[in-house]
Amino acid sequence: MTSLSVEMLAADAVEPITSAGNAQLGIAVLAGIAVIVLLITKFKMHAFLALTIGSLALGSFAGAAPAKTIASFTAGLGSTVAGVGVLIALGAILGKLLADSGGADQIVDTILAKASRRSMPWAMVLIASIIGLPLFFEVGIVLLIPVVLLVAKRGNFSLMRIGIPALAGLSVMHGLIPPHPGPLVAIDALGANLGVTLALGVLVAIPTVIIAGPVFSRYAARWVDIEAPEKMIPQRPSEDLDRRPGFGATLATILLPVVLMLVKALVDIVVDDPEQGLQKVTDVIGSPLIALLAAVIVGMFTLGRAAGFSKGRLSTTVEKSLAPIAGVLLIVGAGGGFKQTLIDAGVGQMILDFSEDWSIPALLLGWLIAVAIRLATGSATVATISAAGLVAPLAADMSTSHAALLVLAVGAGSLFFSHVNDAGFWLVKEYFGMSVGQTVKTWSVMETIISVVSLAFILLLSLVL
Repeated sequence: MTSLSVEMLAADAVEPITSAGNAQLGIAVLAGIAVIVLLITKFKMHAFLALTIGSLALGSFAGAAPAKTIASFTAGLGSTVAGVGVLIALGAILGKLLADSGGADQIVDTILAKASRRSMPWAMVLIASIIGLPLFFEVGIVLLIPVVLLVAKRGNFSLMRIGIPALAGLSVMHGLIPPHPGPLVAIDALGANLGVTLALGVLVAIPTVIIAGPVFSRYAARWVDIEAPEKMIPQRPSEDLDRRPGFGATLATILLPVVLMLVKALVDIVVDDPEQGLQKVTDVIGSPLIALLAAVIVGMFTLGRAAGFSKGRLSTTVEKSLAPIAGVLLIVGAGGGFKQTLIDAGVGQMILDFSEDWSIPALLLGWLIAVAIRLATGSATVATISAAGLVAPLAADMSTSHAALLVLAVGAGSLFFSHVNDAGFWLVKEYFGMSVGQTVKTWSVMETIISVVSLAFILLLSLVL
């Protein structure tokens, strides 16, 4: 168990910061979420500040002493950043190396050169899923949408026929597959096994991305038949390079952390002896930090040096990759602080009390809570972090596979119906040159399909495992 999950369990075990009853707590939760939503949507406040103020408001409405609320929020923020901060930074470095070296272009060009017109939507799903493994969702959008626009323009495709599969690939990776921040934090909060979660996540992701991507894109293209907007088609990022990395080397670099994590999971299952030498080694190299660090170090040679980067340019690339993630780190940390405030106020016990009365299965309950927070805050990561904290007590007596499925259920709920309070909504709208209504009919519906379809497969797996 990681230090983050230990700290979370310790935090869960303390006395609640308030003695409010379930009714007052329920109102406090709704009020706290309402404050966050109003600040983000109405007053256009940054999510970090909105989550901070919303956490303080939640504590106040629940009748907690301000000092206790502040302590809960800062403890949650600190433990969350301590747990995933380094991973976020390493992921950003790998993503920047991938973009600046031309490695991403190499993968795109190689696959598209082999794809027929009929198979192009499937090629876009494959590209987005591969590229989306180490990248944050927003980085993936910025990297891939220009490619989507170029393919649609040059091949005379409907923009939705090409764009929806790419967006589906990115979104599914973001919500279900570690090492993305949301799933990683949920794994820590629920004490789930990372390798098992990764394996089951891939199993759920494949049919989900097919249905929400290539299949749904046929209908989306009929509902919103638009061409790629000229003003949004930029120059490709790596055309100034004399050379770029090979396809095999780039693909191997991207998949390295995933392979290392899967190896650890397989050894854990087969060997199942923490004192055995092989398992000790795989426990180290398969940990998210070492796996991502290994990919970054390898990427400096297979991506950076292969593209002709000098030592100075490699250093500059790493430096530039870290500045943009300051906001991501703060939002993720504040989401952890909000989650810890919820837990310390006793909301977790309230949810347990309600769930006993409702007789709702734990997987469905985790999904529903994440859906509610996603609709309220617009952030998939905040929804995952908060919902995972609330349902953590339910995972205490679960098997390894069901704890992993609970992580996936929470991740699936966090993707439900992206709308105007989600930054991704506006990114897609602006890049594709759509109106708000068109974005809802395509992007928002696609996100909902991903959420519902993945839940269906998760529930089916729970019956088998």
